[in-house]
Amino acid sequence: MTWETIPQMVLSAADRFGHAEAIVDGSQRLSFIDLADRVRTAAGALVAAGIGKGDRVAIWAPNSAEWIIAAFGVVTAGGVLVPINTRFKAEEAADVVRRSGARLLLVQQGFLGVDHTGPAGVPVIDLKSGFLSTGTPFEQKLNGDDIADIIYTSGTTGKPKGVMMNHRQTLRLYAEWCDLADLREGDRYLIVNPFFHTFGYKAGLISSLIRGATILPVPVFDVERVLELVERERVTMLPGPPTLYHALLDAPATRDLSSLRAAVTGAADIPVELIRRLETDLPFRTIMTGYGLTEAGTATASRPGDTFEQIATTVGTPCAGVEIRIADDGEVLVRGYSVMQGYFDDPVATAEAIDAEGWLRTGDLGSLDQDGRLRIIGRKKDMFIVGGFNAYPAEIEAFLLEHPAVSQVAVVGVPDDRLGQVGRAFVVRKSAVSEAELVSWARDRMAGFKAPRSVRFLDELPLNATGKVMKDQLLQGFT
Repeated sequence: MTWETIPQMVLSAADRFGHAEAIVDGSQRLSFIDLADRVRTAAGALVAAGIGKGDRVAIWAPNSAEWIIAAFGVVTAGGVLVPINTRFKAEEAADVVRRSGARLLLVQQGFLGVDHTGPAGVPVIDLKSGFLSTGTPFEQKLNGDDIADIIYTSGTTGKPKGVMMNHRQTLRLYAEWCDLADLREGDRYLIVNPFFHTFGYKAGLISSLIRGATILPVPVFDVERVLELVERERVTMLPGPPTLYHALLDAPATRDLSSLRAAVTGAADIPVELIRRLETDLPFRTIMTGYGLTEAGTATASRPGDTFEQIATTVGTPCAGVEIRIADDGEVLVRGYSVMQGYFDDPVATAEAIDAEGWLRTGDLGSLDQDGRLRIIGRKKDMFIVGGFNAYPAEIEAFLLEHPAVSQVAVVGVPDDRLGQVGRAFVVRKSAVSEAELVSWARDRMAGFKAPRSVRFLDELPLNATGKVMKDQLLQGFT
């Protein structure tokens, strides 16, 4: 089935899946019919609040049923959705609201003890206030080329830029994602990934409504809560960053997790042993890894039949309609229908990111094997130079993860008087190991310029809300 717009797809779920459960959020259990009705009503409430076609509406709130209804209400009203990172402080969020030109800010007051405010002149409405249920049902006429959302980049450094995507490209890409990820009608999809991120909103909400899966939103990751929900709600689909699966494997085996079937993850440094354990120690039967970015969605994915090593050490082959090329300096370039429409209100940054031939510069370094599988080496900005040699943190991290005492690791370059920069490893331990032992072990297994010269042990790595290590915080705290 082909839809032109996201509202067409969302509202058609009532006819396609009827009284099946669409959302389970605490005591709330909504069918696909209920969801479609609430989305139309929310759209009417937004129109009554002054939102017209093309107007931006920001949502700064955790995963919830209300977030889902509000987001699809925004696009059904003809508006453009602007999700905001829940970890942003007030001024960071206000900056996104101002730069996006949002006419309304929807929040969840009191979440994590915070009362959310916006910039002067922008009304703030609490999602839990009942506002969404006050409208007269409404559906705006749209076409597939209209901008559907502006998602601000969530990188670990640099000011976020607003990535514009239209309805048509989003629907095409995530219909394919459903097949690649083995998402099926009737699946029960526990969404740990935040809705403000492409992984949560598009690979989560939109994919679930394309396929007819039940959405179980998780507002804050807590391994005990996840285990409880998997057991009670018979969760089948559980995507997330590698840290999620490490937590599941480390948790006491007191819960019934036998319902779990499909895992989806992605990173440059997944240990082969982790992928193997997902099938041997957990009940997952399909495991997909992929490579994506806000500016192009999911660009590559592993395929059924790939080996544990291929799933762990590469991010698969390009999705249909997407091309991958490696530039002379090793940067991964992406071209195809899924590449963004540009950065909102920033033609200079858009021109810097996308060349005249349509190739998007990703900022990631990678290589292609003989079968066309992409291997991510690391971030272009992460690379550091040791005595004239290029050192790639992701490669060094992959080596260090083979040590039996290393649970998680992040490597950064730190200043060195003789060599310019050298590597420093930040390690979360599984068992006892000293700095000297780990440095010596590394020197025996990798080139001298790659081996870290120092190690700092942490109880946990600082992660952003999408599971990426915030290396700037490591540098600030320990250099």
